[in-house]
Amino acid sequence: MGKFGEDKVCGYLVGHGYTIEARNYRIKGGEIDIIASDGDYIAFVEVKTRRQGSLVTGFDAVNKRKTGLIIRTAADYCCRHNVVLQPRFDIAQVVVEGDRVLSIDYIKNAYDTTGYNFIF
Repeated sequence: MGKFGEDKVCGYLVGHGYTIEARNYRIKGGEIDIIASDGDYIAFVEVKTRRQGSLVTGFDAVNKRKTGLIIRTAADYCCRHNVVLQPRFDIAQVVVEGDRVLSIDYIKNAYDTTGYNFIF
């Protein structure tokens, strides 16, 4: 179900003028689902796919621990790929019923690096 949601969010992003730079970027202890750029920003996107009626929203599932892991992974990506764009941390929630997407909700700049020891 996760890959299905990620595929749909990639399509959503491309449709909104983004270029997909990487998918499922991993380091020990962290992963970023989608890394996309739009010319001004490099967006590190966490995708959460949920069935309709789930008790916990995809947005609620991205807690402080998860954001810390994503920020650390994003810092690694920026160092290894000489990124010059402004980083941004987004969350996409995909709500599905069977193999049908009911909605894609997207929050730009859902959180920042305040309180973390990473400088971009």
